[in-house]
Amino acid sequence: MEAASPQAPSSSEAPGLLSNFMNLLLRIKEKLFTWNILKTIALGQMLSLCICGTAVTSQYLADKYKVNTPMLQSFINYCLLFFIYTTMLAFRPGTENLLHILKGKWWKYIFLGLADVEANYLIVRAYQYTTLTSVQLLDCFGIPVLMALSWFVLHARYRVIHYIAVAVCLLGVGTMVGADISAGRDNSSGSNVLIGDILVLLGASLYAVSNVCEEYIVKKLSRVEFLGMVGLFGTFISGLQLVLIEYQDIVDIHWNWKIALLFVAFALCMFCLYSFMPMVIKATSATSVNLGILTADLYSLFFGLFLFGYKFSGLYILSFGVIMLGFILYCSVPTRNVEPPESSVPQLTSFGFDNLGLKIEENSQEVSPAAM
Repeated sequence: MEAASPQAPSSSEAPGLLSNFMNLLLRIKEKLFTWNILKTIALGQMLSLCICGTAVTSQYLADKYKVNTPMLQSFINYCLLFFIYTTMLAFRPGTENLLHILKGKWWKYIFLGLADVEANYLIVRAYQYTTLTSVQLLDCFGIPVLMALSWFVLHARYRVIHYIAVAVCLLGVGTMVGADISAGRDNSSGSNVLIGDILVLLGASLYAVSNVCEEYIVKKLSRVEFLGMVGLFGTFISGLQLVLIEYQDIVDIHWNWKIALLFVAFALCMFCLYSFMPMVIKATSATSVNLGILTADLYSLFFGLFLFGYKFSGLYILSFGVIMLGFILYCSVPTRNVEPPESSVPQLTSFGFDNLGLKIEENSQEVSPAAM
């Protein structure tokens, strides 16, 4: 007997396979492109544009007018936070009043203010010692530190998809760094690469500490308390530091309306970043926000094509797509928060999940079959 030859799918089976494939694509689309994910993407890119604004104005000040005063620029931002949010705390009644908060938690907020100020300062200072490539790569060290701190401090529990998503985002950063090298943006070798790399790692770690504290405060206390206390202690710490470190640099500035306008633009971008970031973190998490703002360097590059004569590379578009893919994957599945039963801290209820809307959708899908 002859062996039966494999039969090709009949004409009636082909439409069924096509239908199953289309249904699969539709389910993927419904999972990855919900309103909550699209809103999260939009909020994350808004923060990226604020960071881009601070980077472009700082570089323009340094390249065009030889002004390099990062602590003065941060000091102006902390002053704005102080005048608006600390003043709001001063007029709040009861336990939300500024004096009541200071009596019980003043030392905690000093630590938070110090971490926030020094994180900003160390990253900027690192550029004087190491290369652009090192800063961009090592700055990503803050993401695993942030995830580890979220695990132990905020009791966040991640799924496999979250680790894959972070790896995809970091792959996108690596693509961006490769594009920088091929475009010739990383020409400087740095005066002391080891010191610069250590400064980046310290700064990234302090950013992670600051972001975890921010998520804890805005989800369990209030956004105004976080911004008001950071404004209060950030103003004091950065003011003292700029007097000790940048006094002569400030005196040497030849002020004109263009320099003043660049300082104002930087301050407004930084103030918007600080004001909006707690809102985005409350709706998602510090980790997802940090993944979303990885695109800030790419936005700065696109502006640099026109302002600073950067060379374009197709790898920049690829890296943007890869980062966004990882960000969408991370937001597509919610994380869980497992609060210890013996904890005296109020339970995370309404905002205990990354992308709360996704969790609500997940629960509704589980309930509806049970009801039927």
